[in-house]
Amino acid sequence: MDVRRRNNVRVTGRAGAPVVVLAHGFGCDQNMWRLVVPALERDFTVVLFDHVGSGSSQMSAWSRERYGSLDRYTDDVLEVCRELALGPVTFVGHSVSAMMGVLAAAREPEAFAGLVLLAPSPCFVDDPASGYRGGFSAADIDELLESLDANYLGWSGAMAPVIMGNPDRPELGEELTNSFCRTDPQIARVFARVTFLSDNRADLAAVRVPTLVAQCSYDAIAPPEVGAFVHAHIPGSRLVTLNATGHCPQLAAPEETVAAIAAFAGVAR
Repeated sequence: MDVRRRNNVRVTGRAGAPVVVLAHGFGCDQNMWRLVVPALERDFTVVLFDHVGSGSSQMSAWSRERYGSLDRYTDDVLEVCRELALGPVTFVGHSVSAMMGVLAAAREPEAFAGLVLLAPSPCFVDDPASGYRGGFSAADIDELLESLDANYLGWSGAMAPVIMGNPDRPELGEELTNSFCRTDPQIARVFARVTFLSDNRADLAAVRVPTLVAQCSYDAIAPPEVGAFVHAHIPGSRLVTLNATGHCPQLAAPEETVAAIAAFAGVAR
């Protein structure tokens, strides 16, 4: 299967410049990066793609068995990088895609000049035994997934504004709601479990490429303690706290997000 078609890969920006690959999170597609792309493409080669099951990806490539864990998504990330043959890239992973980047860089570090983990979470579920705070109790996650299963459109309308934050800018929550609602409910149910039930805390220590952890000052989905945990467990990583609030700074604060990515990607190579 053609990788570019499968993942709806698009390459823009300056040819021969350092490469930045932008990977979207749950319920979204590459359109979520549209506010940061114009600034990034002035100085970088920018690669955009849709995860299989999202956006304009090749839906026939998706199956519950194949995409029931982060492993297949990680394979896709590496296949996109190999197909483009643009050399080591700076991979910018938002939310669940941050852990795809962690797994991919641990597996094939030579493919990456660096990682930008934007609003990352290695585990959304609290672990009282170890003192880890992910932001949700196990009961919270069970209730979230049950609600999603029962009424996906209703869940989208209720959860998207919480995820986006910025209640004074309701248009942002509406945009995320619409993005969720464009996602096939069957695919969303599987991807939600991959997103909210994965535990990649033990994988962080395997990352050996330069890494920037970029968290928001307030994020109901990935609280500051989570960003601090990721930073503490990836050797040599840098942590920056954006003034942006909510879980999607590329929409809520695109200029600040661009500045963080560009400053890191310009030296990561």
